[in-house]
Amino acid sequence: MSDDTQGKDERKNKLKVISFNKERNHLIEMEQPRITFEQVGGMEQIKKKIRMNFILPLKQPEMFQAFGKTAGGSLLLYGPPGCGKTFLARAIAGEINANFLHIELQAILSMYAGQSEHNLHDFFEKARAEKPCVIFIDELDAMGGSRHQMHQHHDRMLVNQLLTELDGLQSYNHEVLVVGATNTPWYLDSALRRPGRFNHLVFVPPPEAAERELILGLKLEGKPQEPLNLKKWAEQTTHFSGADLEQVVRDAIEQALERSLESGDIQPITDHDLKKSVTGRKATTLDWFSTAKNYATFSDINKDYEHVLEYIKTYRIK
Repeated sequence: MSDDTQGKDERKNKLKVISFNKERNHLIEMEQPRITFEQVGGMEQIKKKIRMNFILPLKQPEMFQAFGKTAGGSLLLYGPPGCGKTFLARAIAGEINANFLHIELQAILSMYAGQSEHNLHDFFEKARAEKPCVIFIDELDAMGGSRHQMHQHHDRMLVNQLLTELDGLQSYNHEVLVVGATNTPWYLDSALRRPGRFNHLVFVPPPEAAERELILGLKLEGKPQEPLNLKKWAEQTTHFSGADLEQVVRDAIEQALERSLESGDIQPITDHDLKKSVTGRKATTLDWFSTAKNYATFSDINKDYEHVLEYIKTYRIK
């Protein structure tokens, strides 16, 4: 399900706790999402893996502690853009009634030497003070890219700081779950993928047909419309991301609005509008799969991207 699929409901269902760091002069916003896995369509294998590794250790600590496993850790979500990585991360927090801290690069970077590292440390300290907490780092490759490709010293220092914070997961980050998201995991610094850091890699694919039908229905909800054959359009939008489907709906709305302005009366959205929107449009995820296939085929020593190849084979993506 796309990041935007439940946007309206999500804004209603989340609370924010905002703290202000006077010394470093930046805001840290803490959310409390109310969405859970019930609102995440499909992705059953993904949810099963997340439950086993991160949710159940928090809900049944005695059983997992007997095997030396504690609540917390790190998880890396990767896949084509617009396929629901952010929404899934919020659902994880809602599933365990945890706080949710969204870290974006622009909230970290500073023009002053050493300030960016301090800012990143502040976010982790806030999460430790408000645990259980899910830290979500969007576009992780922008913050944790390969240090060998970086020409600026301060960029490398930020990666080093992130590694330091993640190493704390083994000691003082109990009940703190760090979820990273990236469209390009092959650009991450190799140190981030070592055991104890982002060693849990989860592929988030485009939505299945049933999920696409649900997304289309949600995007069209409340709009003037004739009875629509959403199942048909869901079947004809294979590999479309949630963002792609949202654009399909926007185009259909624009066509209906143009007719309404011409006639002077509200004209409903029709199947013809959706047909015109879908016809000739290709899924934006296909470019991603083309690039990912090369890395998965020729540079995947540890078979990290085997799920990508399985998806490509199953759906016969060229």
